[in-house]
This record gives sequence, structure tokens and C-alpha cells, in this order.
Amino acid sequence: MKVKTNELEQSLSARQMSMIAIGGVIGAGLFVGSGAAIHKVGPGILVSYVISGVLVFLIMKILGEMATANPTSGSFSEYARDAIGPWAGVTVGWLYWFQWVVVIAIEAIAGAAIINIWYPGIPLWLLTLALTVALTLTNIYSVKSFGEFEYWFAMIKVASIVAFLLLGISYIFGFVGGSAVGTSNLLQNGGFFPNGVSSIFVGVITVFFSFAGTEVATIAAAESKDPIKSVSKAINSTIWRVVIFYVGSIAVVVTLLPWNSANVLQSPFVAVLENLGIPFAAQFMNFIVLTAVLSCLNAGLYTTSRMIFSLAKKGDAPKYFTKLNRKGVPARGVFASTIFSYVAVVMSYVSPEVVFLFLVNSSGAIILLVYLVISISQLRMRKKLEKENPETLKVKMWLFPYLTYATIISICIILISMAFIESTSSQLYSTLLLTALIIVLNHFFGNSAKNKSKITNEMDSLKHSKAK
Repeated sequence: MKVKTNELEQSLSARQMSMIAIGGVIGAGLFVGSGAAIHKVGPGILVSYVISGVLVFLIMKILGEMATANPTSGSFSEYARDAIGPWAGVTVGWLYWFQWVVVIAIEAIAGAAIINIWYPGIPLWLLTLALTVALTLTNIYSVKSFGEFEYWFAMIKVASIVAFLLLGISYIFGFVGGSAVGTSNLLQNGGFFPNGVSSIFVGVITVFFSFAGTEVATIAAAESKDPIKSVSKAINSTIWRVVIFYVGSIAVVVTLLPWNSANVLQSPFVAVLENLGIPFAAQFMNFIVLTAVLSCLNAGLYTTSRMIFSLAKKGDAPKYFTKLNRKGVPARGVFASTIFSYVAVVMSYVSPEVVFLFLVNSSGAIILLVYLVISISQLRMRKKLEKENPETLKVKMWLFPYLTYATIISICIILISMAFIESTSSQLYSTLLLTALIIVLNHFFGNSAKNKSKITNEMDSLKHSKAK
């Protein structure tokens, strides 16, 4: 008979962890959101993707150092608590939970919108509800079912991008379709930087958010059979994943299609395939985007439930969320993480466009604050580990502390720049407001709850001593 414990099970296989790491970097933002970035910067967007990719790789290296030293479901929330203070762990944990809860609602609405194209007779709100319920059931059944679904979602995304790259390269070099396309689209229409070299920076701010999700592998590591090996593999593969999937695919897009083409804004991948005469291009890409959306929704339910479970174990969330079901899954955390989706289902019935825009803006710049806290945590924790437990440093950040400082400065520059860009300023301010609110609430209610718990424990101890 299996003994039930209050600890998560380590049952994710190396195969599943590998694909979670690979697929985590490929979101719907690559297939759809990249169009707006290309239109703003032109072919030079490739430089923006390279810069963003390098920064994400450094953040993963930083996080990997801490995750291999201490694999835990709370991940960077736990590290922030230990390195900076309890307030930082609570704040970053709840911010990350909120961000993914919003993402879950956004992805459910986006997935429903795609299915609605094929089945227009089914109401959007009903499809949103169905997707949320379906992936909720997947997550609460077992961590293995989450891993298996994520494995196949990632497999479809990876196979699609590889096929897109091979097809694109064949046309660029003339292996298919007769004459080679060459580099004319890269250098004509205003040159490689049609909007000026400074537009690269605007591109970095635009595309950086599409990389969010790479950190999911370090959270999942706590439930893998070999956490250290899984995290190390995920980190080491980050750079080639970024180069192949992002830089490679965007390079194909801007080489085969003029950057100022009207179709780029809608869906650059569909525009390229249609330009090459590929039949059913739009339908094919809709399926791929739906896969990316479902993958993100699946991962969101997983990460939010583990984060709230970790917060609850530390007393920073209701103890109710520490309970696991018979499969060792924090099912209560999974259900709690769907709350915005159900609200969005109701509101999308009334005003779908307003709800979608509100959810997108409310998530703001949270991931940047999370990455900033991760970097500061590593800066402080590395020195502590070198003194107390140097043997736990299986993965080390390069050129410490210089690259860590460079990462912190880069994130701060992006955050400050957001305040001066009209399309991102409201997101930054909403995130800062939310952060301040969490800190204040934790100061009053968190301390009150902890004091109450302390008094209860002291009274229990007193009763036990009197009974003796």
C-alpha cells in the first residue's frame, strides 16, 4: 500500500523533463506576437532576439545554480526568502502566481478563439470553459499526466518549427521553387535597420516577454527523478533552443517576406507559408498556435499549483493548499489557479474584448521583477553557499559576480525604459502597484497570521506540558 505524505512525488521522467525544457521556450508569442516586433524594427529584429536570448540564458544559468543546489517546488520564491528575506519570497511567489493565473485565463480565451474559427456555432465562453476544465483534470490526475501532455505538446511545436525552418531554408537557397530568394528582403525596403539602430532596443523590450516560461523546468525539477541532471540539461540546451527556434525561425520570416508587409502584423508564419503557396497554411498554423496555447495553459496550471503549495507550506498562503490528493498532486492549488479563467468565462460572455485587454495589461512586467529577484538572490546566495556548502554548487554562473551584475543592470534598464514607452508604461505601473499591494498586505495580514500561529503553538505546548 502506498503511504501518503505531504511531499510532492518525484515521478517526471528524463524524457518528459527534456521536452518540458525544450517546449517551455516556444509560446504562442513566437507564432503570433513576433509580427508586431518585426513591424517595429524590421530585419534588425534578429539582433533584438539575440540580445533577449542571451539575457534569458544568463537568467537560466543563475536560476540553475540555485535550483541544482536546492531543487524545490517553490524554486525562486524559496531562494528569495533565504537570500533576501521572507518578504521577498512572499512577494515574488504571489506575483508569479498572479501572472500565471492571468496567463491561464488569457490562453484559455485565445485557444477558444482558435477553435471557434473551426466551429463558429459553439459559443466562445463555452469553449473557454471546456479547455480550462479539460486541462484542470489533466493536472489533478497525476504529475505524470501533466508531463505526458506537455511532452506531446512540445513535440508538436518542435516538429513544426523544424519543418518550417527546413522549408524556409530550401526556398532561400533555391533547393525548392527554382531561383534562390537570397537576402534582398533583408537589405531592401530601408535596409537592415529601416527604423534606425536604436529600434533594436525597442525590439528587445517587445520580444523579451515571449521568452517567459523557460523557468518552468526548474520548478518541475523538484518532481523529476534526477533534479540536478534535469536542470543542468535544461540550462545547457537553452542557448541552442533560442538560436534555432527563435532566431532561426524569425530569420526565415524576414528573409522570405518584406518586413513592412501588411500580412506580417497578422501572423508572420502564416504569411510566409501562404507566400510560398503552401495549401491550408492558415489552418495548419492555427493548429500549431492552438498547441502552443494548450501547452502554455497546461504549464500554467502546473506552476501556479506548485507555487501556492510552496507558499502554503511556509505559512504565506492558507494551510488548505498544503493538502495533496491520492496521486500526490496539490489539486486544491490547481483549482484555485483557474479562478480567473472562470471569471473570464462569465465576463467574455458580456464583453470579450475588454476582458482580454484587461488581463493582458494586469500581468504587466511581473516576469521582469521575478527575474530581477532571481538575479539578486543568486548574488547573495552564491557567497553563502561557497562558505557553507560548496559541494552543492554543481552548476556555477560564469564570471561571477560580473555577469550577474550585468544581468541585473540589463533588467533594470528594460524596466526603466518601459516607463517611457506608451504601450508598456501602464503595464509597468500596474505591476508596481500590485507589488506594493502584496507587500503591504503581507506586512499586516502575514504578520498577524504568523503571530496567531505562534500563539496557538505556544498554547498547545503549554497544554502538553501540563498534561505531563
